[in-house]
Amino acid sequence: MNITVLGCGALGQIWLAALSRQGHQVQGWLRVSHPNTTVHVTSPEGEIFRHFFPANNPAFLAESDLLLVTLKAAQISSALQQIQPLVPAHCIIVLMHNGMGVMDELPSLHQPVLRAITTHSSYRTQGRVIHVAHGITHLGPVARNQDQLSPLADMMHEALPDVAWHNDILPASWNKLAINCVINPLSIKYNCRNGEILQHPDEIQQICEELAAVMARANLHADARQLQANATHVLQNSAGNFSSMLQDIQAGRSTEIDYITGYLLRKATEFGIAIPANRALFQLVKSKESANGHPEISAGLPGTW
Repeated sequence: MNITVLGCGALGQIWLAALSRQGHQVQGWLRVSHPNTTVHVTSPEGEIFRHFFPANNPAFLAESDLLLVTLKAAQISSALQQIQPLVPAHCIIVLMHNGMGVMDELPSLHQPVLRAITTHSSYRTQGRVIHVAHGITHLGPVARNQDQLSPLADMMHEALPDVAWHNDILPASWNKLAINCVINPLSIKYNCRNGEILQHPDEIQQICEELAAVMARANLHADARQLQANATHVLQNSAGNFSSMLQDIQAGRSTEIDYITGYLLRKATEFGIAIPANRALFQLVKSKESANGHPEISAGLPGTW
């Protein structure tokens, strides 16, 4: 396949490396146009992959079979709006990002769109990407009646396992959202590694109870105890890590809180459900963003690309 990866951060580089190793023709697409991009990835097993890939080639994009979008949620809408005229109608667009609500912001797309949620963990340091741990990527259609796209999950699985296809991606999206609603804001509140969040089980429980109430109104099976168990499992497995949101705050960047707890707040308001614990955490993170020089915009407004 001809594949363009839009966004060449840690996750984008991991997929560029994996897809090229599988024999696909790939290019990166950078915000600031450049003819090539360097991919430098260290795998969980310690293997080093270093390669130069072409980037921002409009002719290659026009022949791409897959556009894999690995940008932050707030960047996706404006980025797709800019390059959409170059994307062929047959090209499958896969949105791989944290949080929910991006689909509400997208321009009208004629291409098939899939949503992906991944638990691969990684970070960037000194110009290279450390792929900390393997995970699973959940893949499924945004619209109904697109089951014919399921072979893409097999192709992606061969490149970077595990990949699981879902005819309905919504439950997996909400379950990942729930984990992010626990880990990210609490890591900022306590300025700590993930494992230290386990010292606050009562707060985790309250967050999960509020999540379960909103999910139930969204016609999703939700059990607060199971949500707490899921979050606890992830916290234990990533005990030594700093959350991506805490890293953003420490680096003076804006966060994805508008698409994580912010999305939960919008749904809670829609359903008339009070979620004070999550609201307080949202306001805390927004105040940290404001202190970093980022305006306190309302939840869900698209950011600049």
